[in-house]
Amino acid sequence: MPQFRPQWKWLVLLMLPLFPTYSQTRYSLQEAIQYGLTHNINVKNTQTDAQSAESRIGEIRSVGLPQVSASVNILDNLIIQKAILPAAFVGGSPDDPPVAIPFGVKYSGNAAAQLNQIIFNAQWLLGLKAAQAYRELAVKNVTQSKIQVAENVSKAYYSVLVAEERAKLLDLNIQRLDSLTREMSAMNQKGFVEKLDVDRLEVSLNNLKTERSKVQNLVDLSYYMLKFQMGMKLDEVIVLSDRINENEVARIEADVKAENNAAFSYDQRIDYSILKSNLLLSEMDVENNKRGYYPTVAAFAGYGYNTGRNKFSELFTSPWFNNANIGLSVSIPVFDGFAKKYKIQQAKFTVDKVKQSMSLVEQSIDLQIRSANITIINGLETLKSQKRNMDLAQEVVRVSKIKYQSGTGSNIEVINAESALKEAQTNYFASLYDLLLAKIDLDKAKGKLSF
Repeated sequence: MPQFRPQWKWLVLLMLPLFPTYSQTRYSLQEAIQYGLTHNINVKNTQTDAQSAESRIGEIRSVGLPQVSASVNILDNLIIQKAILPAAFVGGSPDDPPVAIPFGVKYSGNAAAQLNQIIFNAQWLLGLKAAQAYRELAVKNVTQSKIQVAENVSKAYYSVLVAEERAKLLDLNIQRLDSLTREMSAMNQKGFVEKLDVDRLEVSLNNLKTERSKVQNLVDLSYYMLKFQMGMKLDEVIVLSDRINENEVARIEADVKAENNAAFSYDQRIDYSILKSNLLLSEMDVENNKRGYYPTVAAFAGYGYNTGRNKFSELFTSPWFNNANIGLSVSIPVFDGFAKKYKIQQAKFTVDKVKQSMSLVEQSIDLQIRSANITIINGLETLKSQKRNMDLAQEVVRVSKIKYQSGTGSNIEVINAESALKEAQTNYFASLYDLLLAKIDLDKAKGKLSF
């Protein structure tokens, strides 16, 4: 075995980052869903919205906290305003015309701080209650996005599994038909069968290989779609650990029977729960507009200094005189041109609209549940029928091959049997995929889609 020299070892280590490495990771359905919940952009966006909602709640809360402001002003009176005074004020005769006297100094300065505190504001107090409902709505929006990701990942995951199972069966069909074609070719060389029979088998074999290539493209596309729904880079390599078997179909059948006997509440649906939160916020909006008629009480306090001189150099050396104030303000809305009245009417219309939407969603949920149940029942019956057809088609292929090899059957029978088998397999997997999607739709309709 060749040995690396020490200097070559360092060179190899330096060149390793130049070669890409790919990690192959196995994912079950639940692991794929969990990966999607962590990396899907839509989930991240709703989580960001929830964080933004917390900031918005903090903003609402801050309105009722003490508000402190400070200011410093230096003023240069370029043209000092003059006061018009009677001449007697400056020692003149009452009959003399009024005189204009500068009222102020050229330079002045002041520094002040102001404190304001709300004592009573009915709308702000209601806003504190609405903040909790707003927070719950943001959390529900995150949950809704996660449910959507779980649905999309599940459907994409099953799409890959069904496509891979279909590809496996096509591989078996190709292997079987290829073996038959080679046998018939050998028999043709010995003069037992016609060249035309061999050509027909080769045509069928080539068609199967073309179909296999299309299914492989479908598998690749299904993987891309799955990784997209998971929020994974498309060039990542993954392997799915779950498989579809007869037990999966039996589990679906058992789950449907159990769920039909289980109690259901509309509140289990996240979209319905979101509407209830919107209804609560809409009713609070009506109350908020009504509270616009309430007075607002606030307290304030101020403290500052001011000074003034005709020379700028004396402005900071001269004494500054302090001042202070404290007070209470009451703001009472008297008449606003009926603006609040119309705002209240609009808010009530919004409440009515949300209630109507909730009624529509209830009807929609009922329809979705019944539709999914009927689809599953039909899907189970169809799947059983297609499974029976596929088994029969496999038997027909076996018998047709034996008859042809023994000389009692025709080449056309074999080709027709292969075509019927391929069609039966395609129908079976189409029915299987429809059944799996219907089960996901039923779980979503009943608010039981897990993530």
